[in-house]
This record gives sequence, structure tokens and C-alpha cells, in this order.
Amino acid sequence: MRTVYSDRGMVCASEPLAAEAGIDMLEEGGNAVDAAVASAACLTVTEPVNCGLGGDAFAQVWFKGKLYGLNASGPSAAGLDADDIRSRYGDVMPDYGWDPVTVPGIPAAWAALTKRFGYLPMSSTLRPAVKYAEEGYNVTPVIAELWSQEFDKYTYLMKNLRKEGKTWGWLDEWFRVFAPNGRAPREGERFTNNDLANTLGVLIDTGCESFYQGYLASLIIEAAKKYGGVLSEKDFRSFDVEWPEPVSAEYRGFTVSELPPNGQGLVVLEALKIIEQFDLLDMPKADIVHLQIEAMKLAFTDGLKYISDPRYMEAEAADFLTEEYIKERAALISGQAAEPPAGDPRSGDTVYLCTADSEGNMVSYIQSNYKGFGSGVVIPYTGIVMHDRGACFSMDRNSPNAAGPGKRPYHTIMPGFLLRDSYPCGPFGVMGAYMQPQGQMQVLMDMIDFGMDPQESLAAQRWQWTGGKRIEIEPGFPMEIAGELLKKGHEIIIADDSLTFGRGQIILKNTDGQYSGGSEPRADGKVAVW
Repeated sequence: MRTVYSDRGMVCASEPLAAEAGIDMLEEGGNAVDAAVASAACLTVTEPVNCGLGGDAFAQVWFKGKLYGLNASGPSAAGLDADDIRSRYGDVMPDYGWDPVTVPGIPAAWAALTKRFGYLPMSSTLRPAVKYAEEGYNVTPVIAELWSQEFDKYTYLMKNLRKEGKTWGWLDEWFRVFAPNGRAPREGERFTNNDLANTLGVLIDTGCESFYQGYLASLIIEAAKKYGGVLSEKDFRSFDVEWPEPVSAEYRGFTVSELPPNGQGLVVLEALKIIEQFDLLDMPKADIVHLQIEAMKLAFTDGLKYISDPRYMEAEAADFLTEEYIKERAALISGQAAEPPAGDPRSGDTVYLCTADSEGNMVSYIQSNYKGFGSGVVIPYTGIVMHDRGACFSMDRNSPNAAGPGKRPYHTIMPGFLLRDSYPCGPFGVMGAYMQPQGQMQVLMDMIDFGMDPQESLAAQRWQWTGGKRIEIEPGFPMEIAGELLKKGHEIIIADDSLTFGRGQIILKNTDGQYSGGSEPRADGKVAVW
């Protein structure tokens, strides 16, 4: 796979039909935002193992010379009782069922983006998604593998429940909709979802309003009540997206822009600023990887301690990026692997896509179920998969991210945007939960420090920190570098496959207005051009 070029428009997505859906919108007179909505809607159909209507979304939009941020992550129910959850599950929020379900933000994101920036109606942008839900599509290889893993997981859970004399009635709908033949669909097999097609039709007719105060909302609330969920009509009616100012940091002459908390974009910004304290010229490759790992540990440890709903944070976003604090954190890095504590800045399964149009507008967009099919809850006869984003809450009462009513949890999804001297270079992102800041840092450094083009940076072998001194490397990672990392005290684990090392998309715009794009080789994606 090679970098692709266009001077009219481009859509990069993790599934080919979704990328083409975005290009269809550009050809119909739509802009990059219309293309993003069409591609995102299509992905809820063609990549349901990673995203669905019951998930959250974040975006950065470069539109007519200005960068805008969108946070469409919903809060927990006003009636959430964290002590009740602790009494049933202990110190960890469960991944399944209604407990980890927060108000979904994806339909609101589509409506808000369309209303503020779109040229086309939602009857156009959601049309490809309806088509593929009704007529079906051929399941791609990576999605088939992930889907099969989810089927095995749910089958295992159901068997264990039966042994204990228990049942999860809400899980029956998942098997009906997503395993209609008693198994996950195979690679190349055609899959249809008529329930979802009908739901998308309702969203078109109501401008997505029905999801929050109408027919669809009533079905979701009814299902919650039946199975012990506490989301209410008021929770849905009171939800709205937010338009936060992006937060940014300078890195070697470029401006890296992320969204502020409750997203984890600060992690990659802090890590890059720490690395900027070091001169990489003539530094051996193994030493550079060691530096990346140690900087990411320091930033991630801070993020996991402090990032939460901004109303509950103990530090401001800017506190993590002050020169004094960055130097303090960088001074902790030595030639050996460490297990760093969090500092005190006060003292100083997901899809990503990006789009660009002929007017120079660009979108960095990400939406997610969180883990695979999320909570496993599917609203009867709608095809709506409810995410499990509340699983990112901490059950530690003293944490700013402690589970509680009406709170947004720590969020892993983080669309990035790159600028240079206020010129919009373009959108980038690497999906994959806690791999996201790690993947973003690696592809950014590959482009900025090592001169790779978008496709080369996405294809480069990756590592990921999984806690303590444990570092996973994907198959094909240079073993001579792995050996040097072992000498530095890292615990190196060679992964069985590359599925957990993130899946990214990148579009860059040069000063002549030409776009270059890359799509993740670890996924089934495509760079579609107009």
C-alpha cells in the first residue's frame, strides 16, 4: 500500500465502503463534513464490532480557516448508584450489561456537524448506510476476525452463566441480530441488518432527534427498565454536544492539536513535549524507542490519575504542558526502564476516519463502542448497540474519575489535527483504546522526526506499553531493537498478531493544496479520492 494523492478531495476510513460513501457525498456537492458523517454512518453498519449508534464521538473540524472541536460523549445516568455497583462487582466497573452504559453521543454528533457545517441533508449523508444495512455488504477480513472473537466471548459468558443458574436476557438480542446463523459472519459473507436500516430511516426523518426525545429514546429507556438500567427520559432529553476549544502543543515547529478532557489527548501532547527536551540526532534507534516508551509512561501515568470530566479535574489542561513541569518530568528519564509515579501538574473496539474537500475543509473524526460490541446490549428490533464507555470510570471514591451520577468518564477516543505556522497540515488518528496516544505519538514522530510520508508512518512497526515495565511488540518488530530494550530493563512480549496495535488514517495537505493520504495496513481500510 502506498500514499495516495488528490487535489480535489479525500476520505480515509478503516473499511472501503465507508470511504467510498464519503467520496459520494463530495461528488454530490457536499463538503468534508458531509463526507465524514456519511462515512461514519456507514461504519456503524459495516464495522459494527467497533462502533454503533449507541456509542460516542469526538471530532476536530477545520472549516473555512478555523479549527473547531466537538465532544459528543454522554454522561452517566443521573440515577447511577456507584455504591450499588461496588456491592455487586467490587472495585471494577463491569464491561457488560446496563451498568457501564452512558448516554450515547453519536447521533447527536452527526446532527450537530450537519447543522453547523454541512451542505447536504441527512437524507443524503445517511443514504449509503441505509443501503448497506438493507441490501447487505460483504464482511471484510479483519472485521470478520474481530466479530468471531466477540461471538466466542459472548458464547463463553453465556455458558458460564448457565452453569451458575443465571442468565443475561438482554444478550439474546445480540445473538439474534449479530449471529443470526448461530455464528459470526465469515470473511466475504454478505450480512444485512434490517433493524438498523429502519432505525437509520427514523434518524433521517427526525434529524436524529428521535434518539433523544422520541420513539427511539422510548425504546432504549424501556429496555433499560426491563433489565435494571437507570438511564431515564430526562438523561436523554438533557444531553447535548459540546464545542470545546482544542488544546495544543508545539513540537519541533509543528502544532499538534487535540481535544481537552474528558478525552486523553493531553497524554500525547505531554509525551511529545517531554521528548522534545532531547536531541534525537545521532541517537541510536533503540535509545529513541526507549525514550518514547519512558515519555509515554510518564504522560500516561499523569493522564490516568487526573483526566476526567473537566468539572471534577484537579488540574487544568495547560498545567500538564508548562515548561517547568515538562522539564521536571523529562528529568526522570534515565537509561533504564522505570515505573514512574504520577506527577503533580498543579505545582508548576473504535473507528477513526478523516476527510478533506476541494475548499480546504478537513475533518478528524472518531466514534466508538469502546470494547468490541460495547456492553453487549442491543435494543430490541432497532439494531442499536449500546456502548460500555462507563467502564472507563474508576471505582476509587477519591479519584476525580470516580463513577458517579451525571458524569462523563475518562475517554479514550482522540482525533488529532496537525498545523504548522497556523497552516492546516491535516487530520490524523490511531484508534484502539489506550493504544491511541501511543500510536499517535509514533506516527507523528515518524513523519516529523524521520521524514516518513503518511502511508510509511502507518506501516511502521509499533510497540505498546501495557503497564509496569511490560512492552508488547508486534510481529515483525526489529529484534535487534527488542534485544537492546531488554538490556534496558523492559519486559518484552511479542504479540501473536497486530490487531491490538491501533488502526490509523492520515490526510496531509501541502502548501500547494494537494492532499496525501494513508490508511492503516492493519485494517481493511482505503484511501478514497475524488
